[in-house]
Amino acid sequence: MTTGVLFRVILKRQLSRLQWIALSLLMIGATTSQIGCNGGSSFAAPIEGYILGIISACLSALAGVYTEKLMKMNDDNLYWQNMQLYGFGVIFNALRLFYDDFGGNYKNGCSLWPTTLIHGYSFVTWLVVLNLAFTGLLVSWVMKFADTIVKVYSTSMAMLVTMVVSIFLFDIAPNLQLILGIITASLSLHLYYLNPTDLGSEVPRMSGKFRERV
Repeated sequence: MTTGVLFRVILKRQLSRLQWIALSLLMIGATTSQIGCNGGSSFAAPIEGYILGIISACLSALAGVYTEKLMKMNDDNLYWQNMQLYGFGVIFNALRLFYDDFGGNYKNGCSLWPTTLIHGYSFVTWLVVLNLAFTGLLVSWVMKFADTIVKVYSTSMAMLVTMVVSIFLFDIAPNLQLILGIITASLSLHLYYLNPTDLGSEVPRMSGKFRERV
Protein backbone atom coordinates (compact mmCIF):
# COMPACT_ATOMS: atom_id res chain seq x y z
CA MET A 1 0.00 0.00 0.00
CA THR A 2 2.85 2.39 0.85
CA THR A 3 4.40 1.76 -2.54
CA GLY A 4 1.08 2.50 -4.23
CA VAL A 5 0.69 5.81 -2.37
CA LEU A 6 4.25 6.91 -3.21
CA PHE A 7 3.73 5.65 -6.75
CA ARG A 8 0.86 8.11 -7.02
CA VAL A 9 2.55 11.02 -5.23
CA ILE A 10 6.08 10.90 -6.66
CA LEU A 11 5.57 9.41 -10.12
CA LYS A 12 2.08 10.87 -10.67
CA ARG A 13 0.76 7.49 -11.81
CA GLN A 14 -2.97 6.84 -11.64
CA LEU A 15 -4.13 3.56 -10.14
CA SER A 16 -7.62 2.24 -10.70
CA ARG A 17 -9.93 1.28 -7.85
CA LEU A 18 -9.42 -2.37 -8.72
CA GLN A 19 -5.65 -1.96 -8.44
CA TRP A 20 -6.00 -0.34 -5.01
CA ILE A 21 -8.10 -3.32 -3.92
CA ALA A 22 -5.42 -5.63 -5.29
CA LEU A 23 -2.67 -3.83 -3.33
CA SER A 24 -4.80 -4.06 -0.18
CA LEU A 25 -5.16 -7.80 -0.71
CA LEU A 26 -1.41 -8.07 -1.21
CA MET A 27 -0.80 -6.34 2.13
CA ILE A 28 -3.27 -8.68 3.84
CA GLY A 29 -1.65 -11.73 2.24
CA ALA A 30 1.87 -10.69 3.22
CA THR A 31 0.72 -10.01 6.80
CA THR A 32 -1.16 -13.31 7.04
CA SER A 33 1.86 -15.32 5.90
CA GLN A 34 3.94 -13.89 8.75
CA ILE A 35 1.48 -14.75 11.54
CA GLY A 36 2.79 -17.50 13.78
CA CYS A 37 0.83 -20.57 14.80
CA ASN A 38 2.55 -21.47 18.08
CA GLY A 39 -0.59 -20.98 20.15
CA GLY A 40 0.51 -17.69 21.68
CA SER A 41 -0.47 -14.19 20.76
CA SER A 42 0.57 -13.25 17.23
CA PHE A 43 0.79 -9.59 18.20
CA ALA A 44 2.80 -9.89 21.41
CA ALA A 45 5.76 -7.85 20.15
CA PRO A 46 6.41 -4.44 21.75
CA ILE A 47 4.75 -1.46 20.13
CA GLU A 48 8.19 -0.12 19.23
CA GLY A 49 8.70 -3.13 16.97
CA TYR A 50 5.55 -2.38 14.99
CA ILE A 51 6.48 1.29 14.69
CA LEU A 52 9.95 0.43 13.41
CA GLY A 53 8.43 -2.10 11.01
CA ILE A 54 6.11 0.54 9.55
CA ILE A 55 9.00 3.01 9.22
CA SER A 56 11.10 0.34 7.51
CA ALA A 57 8.29 -0.41 5.05
CA CYS A 58 7.86 3.28 4.25
CA LEU A 59 11.60 3.82 3.72
CA SER A 60 11.84 0.71 1.53
CA ALA A 61 8.90 1.88 -0.60
CA LEU A 62 10.35 5.38 -0.86
CA ALA A 63 13.72 4.00 -1.95
CA GLY A 64 12.11 1.79 -4.59
CA VAL A 65 9.88 4.48 -6.08
CA TYR A 66 12.62 7.13 -6.07
CA THR A 67 15.08 4.69 -7.67
CA GLU A 68 12.55 4.06 -10.43
CA LYS A 69 12.24 7.81 -10.94
CA LEU A 70 16.02 8.14 -11.26
CA MET A 71 16.23 5.22 -13.68
CA LYS A 72 13.51 6.59 -15.97
CA MET A 73 14.23 10.31 -15.87
CA ASN A 74 16.72 10.05 -18.75
CA ASP A 75 17.75 7.66 -21.52
CA ASP A 76 21.23 6.86 -20.20
CA ASN A 77 22.56 3.36 -20.56
CA LEU A 78 21.26 1.05 -17.85
CA TYR A 79 24.73 -0.12 -16.81
CA TRP A 80 26.03 3.44 -16.60
CA GLN A 81 23.10 4.27 -14.31
CA ASN A 82 23.95 1.26 -12.17
CA MET A 83 27.54 2.45 -11.88
CA GLN A 84 26.31 5.86 -10.75
CA LEU A 85 23.92 4.41 -8.18
CA TYR A 86 26.30 1.84 -6.72
CA GLY A 87 29.34 4.13 -6.93
CA PHE A 88 28.21 6.01 -3.83
CA GLY A 89 27.92 2.75 -1.92
CA VAL A 90 31.41 1.68 -2.97
CA ILE A 91 32.88 5.02 -1.84
CA PHE A 92 31.23 5.05 1.59
CA ASN A 93 32.01 1.38 2.25
CA ALA A 94 35.64 1.92 1.25
CA LEU A 95 35.88 4.87 3.66
CA ARG A 96 34.46 2.73 6.44
CA LEU A 97 36.96 -0.05 5.73
CA PHE A 98 39.84 2.43 5.78
CA TYR A 99 38.55 3.74 9.11
CA ASP A 100 38.45 0.19 10.51
CA ASP A 101 42.05 -0.40 9.35
CA PHE A 102 43.36 2.73 11.04
CA GLY A 103 41.15 2.44 14.10
CA GLY A 104 41.98 -1.23 14.62
CA ASN A 105 45.73 -0.60 14.74
CA TYR A 106 46.30 -2.80 11.69
CA LYS A 107 45.10 -6.08 13.16
CA ASN A 108 45.85 -7.67 9.79
CA GLY A 109 49.44 -6.44 9.84
CA CYS A 110 50.56 -3.64 7.54
CA SER A 111 48.08 -4.66 4.86
CA LEU A 112 45.08 -2.49 4.10
CA TRP A 113 41.63 -3.82 3.30
CA PRO A 114 42.09 -4.00 -0.51
CA THR A 115 44.61 -6.80 -0.04
CA THR A 116 42.54 -8.71 2.53
CA LEU A 117 39.01 -8.07 1.23
CA ILE A 118 38.45 -11.49 -0.33
CA HIS A 119 40.64 -13.41 2.12
CA GLY A 120 38.95 -16.67 3.08
CA TYR A 121 36.34 -16.57 0.32
CA SER A 122 35.14 -20.05 -0.61
CA PHE A 123 33.29 -21.27 -3.69
CA VAL A 124 29.97 -20.89 -1.88
CA THR A 125 30.89 -17.34 -0.86
CA TRP A 126 31.54 -16.41 -4.49
CA LEU A 127 28.18 -17.94 -5.47
CA VAL A 128 26.46 -15.73 -2.89
CA VAL A 129 28.30 -12.64 -4.20
CA LEU A 130 27.37 -13.45 -7.81
CA ASN A 131 23.77 -14.12 -6.81
CA LEU A 132 23.51 -10.72 -5.10
CA ALA A 133 25.15 -9.02 -8.10
CA PHE A 134 22.72 -10.57 -10.60
CA THR A 135 19.82 -9.78 -8.24
CA GLY A 136 20.84 -6.11 -8.33
CA LEU A 137 20.97 -6.17 -12.12
CA LEU A 138 17.55 -7.81 -12.36
CA VAL A 139 16.04 -5.23 -10.01
CA SER A 140 17.52 -2.41 -12.10
CA TRP A 141 16.03 -3.95 -15.26
CA VAL A 142 12.63 -4.11 -13.56
CA MET A 143 12.92 -0.48 -12.43
CA LYS A 144 14.00 0.68 -15.88
CA PHE A 145 11.59 -1.23 -18.10
CA ALA A 146 8.69 -2.03 -15.74
CA ASP A 147 7.86 -0.38 -12.42
CA THR A 148 8.13 -0.70 -8.65
CA ILE A 149 4.79 -2.52 -8.38
CA VAL A 150 6.21 -5.37 -10.48
CA LYS A 151 9.14 -5.57 -8.07
CA VAL A 152 6.76 -5.68 -5.11
CA TYR A 153 4.77 -8.54 -6.65
CA SER A 154 7.97 -10.39 -7.54
CA THR A 155 9.08 -10.20 -3.91
CA SER A 156 5.67 -11.38 -2.73
CA MET A 157 5.62 -14.32 -5.11
CA ALA A 158 8.97 -15.34 -3.61
CA MET A 159 6.87 -16.70 -0.72
CA LEU A 160 5.65 -19.45 -3.04
CA VAL A 161 9.17 -20.31 -4.20
CA THR A 162 10.42 -20.30 -0.60
CA MET A 163 7.65 -22.65 0.46
CA VAL A 164 8.34 -25.14 -2.35
CA VAL A 165 12.12 -25.09 -1.80
CA SER A 166 11.70 -25.48 1.97
CA ILE A 167 9.49 -28.54 1.50
CA PHE A 168 12.04 -30.36 -0.67
CA LEU A 169 15.31 -29.21 0.94
CA PHE A 170 14.47 -28.90 4.63
CA ASP A 171 11.40 -31.12 4.94
CA ILE A 172 9.42 -28.22 6.41
CA ALA A 173 5.64 -28.46 6.29
CA PRO A 174 3.99 -25.15 5.31
CA ASN A 175 1.48 -23.83 7.84
CA LEU A 176 -2.04 -22.69 7.07
CA GLN A 177 -1.14 -19.00 7.41
CA LEU A 178 1.54 -19.23 4.73
CA ILE A 179 -0.77 -21.06 2.32
CA LEU A 180 -3.55 -18.50 2.85
CA GLY A 181 -1.05 -15.67 2.38
CA ILE A 182 0.18 -17.12 -0.90
CA ILE A 183 -3.39 -17.64 -2.18
CA THR A 184 -4.31 -14.06 -1.26
CA ALA A 185 -1.18 -12.66 -2.90
CA SER A 186 -1.90 -14.69 -6.06
CA LEU A 187 -5.44 -13.33 -6.21
CA SER A 188 -4.04 -9.84 -5.73
CA LEU A 189 -1.64 -10.34 -8.64
CA HIS A 190 -4.50 -11.46 -10.90
CA LEU A 191 -6.70 -8.52 -9.88
CA TYR A 192 -3.97 -5.91 -10.32
CA TYR A 193 -3.30 -6.85 -13.95
CA LEU A 194 -6.93 -7.61 -14.79
CA ASN A 195 -8.27 -5.43 -17.57
CA PRO A 196 -11.31 -3.55 -16.21
CA THR A 197 -12.98 -3.71 -19.63
CA ASP A 198 -12.85 -7.50 -19.53
CA LEU A 199 -14.42 -7.43 -16.09
CA GLY A 200 -17.15 -5.07 -17.31
CA SER A 201 -18.00 -7.27 -20.28
CA GLU A 202 -18.11 -10.36 -18.10
CA VAL A 203 -20.77 -8.98 -15.72
CA PRO A 204 -23.55 -8.57 -18.35
CA ARG A 205 -22.73 -12.00 -19.73
CA MET A 206 -23.10 -13.61 -16.30
CA SER A 207 -26.31 -11.63 -15.64
CA GLY A 208 -27.77 -12.87 -18.92
CA LYS A 209 -27.00 -16.48 -18.06
CA PHE A 210 -28.57 -16.01 -14.64
CA ARG A 211 -31.79 -14.63 -16.19
CA GLU A 212 -31.96 -17.54 -18.61
CA ARG A 213 -31.77 -20.02 -15.75
CA VAL A 214 -34.51 -18.18 -13.86
